[in-house]
Amino acid sequence: MRFLRRSLLGLFLLAATLGLLFQAGATLWGAAQSRMNAEPRSFPQRERTATVVTQVVEPVTLTPVLTVFGELRSTRTLTLRAPTGGTVETVAPEMVEGGVVAAGTTLFSVDPVEAEGLLASARADLSDAEADGRDAERALVLAEDELAAAEAQATLREQALTRARDLAERGITVASDLEAAELAASTAAAQVLAAREAVAQAQTRIDLTGTEVARRRIAVADAERTLGNVALRAPFGGRLSGVTLAPGARITANEEVAQLVDPDALEVAFRVSTEQYGRLTQDGSLLEAPVSVALEAGGFELTATGRITREAATVGEGQTGRLIFAALGEAAGLRPGDFVTVRIEEPALDGVALLPATAVGAGDEVLAVTEEDRLALRPVEVLRRQGDDLIVAAADLAGTEVVTERSPLLGAGLLIERAAPDGETAAAAPGGADAAPGDGPDSAAGTAAAGETIALDPERRARLRAFVVASEAMPEEARSRVLAQLDSDEVPAELVASLEDRMGG
Repeated sequence: MRFLRRSLLGLFLLAATLGLLFQAGATLWGAAQSRMNAEPRSFPQRERTATVVTQVVEPVTLTPVLTVFGELRSTRTLTLRAPTGGTVETVAPEMVEGGVVAAGTTLFSVDPVEAEGLLASARADLSDAEADGRDAERALVLAEDELAAAEAQATLREQALTRARDLAERGITVASDLEAAELAASTAAAQVLAAREAVAQAQTRIDLTGTEVARRRIAVADAERTLGNVALRAPFGGRLSGVTLAPGARITANEEVAQLVDPDALEVAFRVSTEQYGRLTQDGSLLEAPVSVALEAGGFELTATGRITREAATVGEGQTGRLIFAALGEAAGLRPGDFVTVRIEEPALDGVALLPATAVGAGDEVLAVTEEDRLALRPVEVLRRQGDDLIVAAADLAGTEVVTERSPLLGAGLLIERAAPDGETAAAAPGGADAAPGDGPDSAAGTAAAGETIALDPERRARLRAFVVASEAMPEEARSRVLAQLDSDEVPAELVASLEDRMGG
């Protein structure tokens, strides 16, 4: 009986255990089914906001500055040439590349022996010409005397002929005596004609000798000038360039030996487009606008100022626009040939505003902030580009608050938060909503120190990742950035606080 009792007790305990196991399995299966069939937990979504930097457009008067590049030139550049040929005798110490000379400085001199020989020869030729002139004058006097004697002889012969004719008429003389008298008169007339020809030849010789004397005097003057030009002097002060001269060198007349450049008489030549040229004109005339030039290199800058003086007469083959010249004032350190930056002040513009180039889109529009702190597209007229800024017409945008730094995430209708001047987010305006993760801190995020990071346990990290993945309002780019931060060992405390605040703790 004892064995039977224990056997029945064992069977009862086994049946009870199996029943409890079955009940536990059924409970577990029901719980799993309920969990699987339950809808996923959803979190309330908040409207996405963006933190932007804004600027209020206020019409002002601005002076645009046109920036181009130009080349410095000297208005006084002289090519020095040898006035006479010969052997170089002396060379001034300043006659070197880059040498500074004053006006009137003797640069070099040529051996004067050849010039002195030419002068002596010219003077000898002049003496010969003057002697010929005196001889011609004496010959003229003799020719005139001979002419007078011939005329007297002809007069006597005419008188004898007259008497012979008178005697022949009275029959006192014979015909042969009359013929002899006529022949003598004719011979005397021929002698007068020959004497007159001699006088004319003597006068012609005087004229020729006078011309020869004048020519010889010119030759003497040239020889004297050549002798005086054996030394070359600087016509004005400046610097020498391209010096190709040394003592003992043999040079020829008009040979180029150097260039003299006045570094203080500088001007800048720069080319502008036709549109830019139109801005620098008024009533068809080029404005004498102020300019400034700068040579920037190696951390230093050489500057000078001046004014526009003229423009080139032609455009130039293969060129466009206009070539303009501006005279410069004192330009210490600048030299002809320098490639410089030229800044020209254009006429002032009224009713304009200066905006960063990042504030204007490709279609010449800006993002304006409405009274509801939302963005709206507004067209704008761009007048000038000034480096990284733009000058725009401000008549239609006066008092309008515009976004100064646009990004692809910003668009019309988006709710915004203004960034404070120090770069932190300003307090949200009434009616605003919290920003999406990564776009700006909210109230919980503001309690975390900027730059602080924390380590997350696996459960907390998984809960945050699930919330980010399920967030439909978050842009894909922002979602990827936030997930990458959550996968790091150290996560920004500001990001964690923001996400947990949106999850409701």
